Amino acid sequence: MTQHDVNTAIPTADDDDFIPEADTPSGFAEPEPASGAGGRRASAASETGDPASSQETGDPARDKPRHPFEDLPLEADGMPSTQDLTNGLRAVVDPEIGYNIVDLGLVYDVTKPEPGYAHVLMTLTTMGCPLTEVIHQQCSVILGAMPGVERVEVEFTFTPPWGPHAMADYVREELRAMGMNV
Repeated sequence: MTQHDVNTAIPTADDDDFIPEADTPSGFAEPEPASGAGGRRASAASETGDPASSQETGDPARDKPRHPFEDLPLEADGMPSTQDLTNGLRAVVDPEIGYNIVDLGLVYDVTKPEPGYAHVLMTLTTMGCPLTEVIHQQCSVILGAMPGVERVEVEFTFTPPWGPHAMADYVREELRAMGMNV
């Protein structure tokens, strides 16, 4: 291993130099490079500017990074609202187009048929989309990481068929700016 490889090692969730992310199954993402020689752990206490409060406490419960959905409000059924579930799906990006499935207009409906159960009715840009399983898995992982969600079903439909008209205006404008005819 070269000296460069040692200096650019990416910290993991077990290291002190990581930043939790909302768009990953475990709540942990590839961390940003640490600043300074020793790096710095992200914490709510360090945001206050109190250097003493940014130190580890020795209490595993307090030193553990917070889960990104930890403070998500729950409804009477013990689950997040359908709007919060839909917003969570914004973390799922269509790998071919590069925009999230909600703003692409691929998500038709998100429902909670019973407590603990989230159902997603969605479509794909094409019927033979080779990335169907990837998108299905990402939807399941994101929604399954939310509090109170025990089961996720993703149902694909092609009625009505998807078209560029379903995209959010900003997506359509950006794709047009890149020379696409949408």
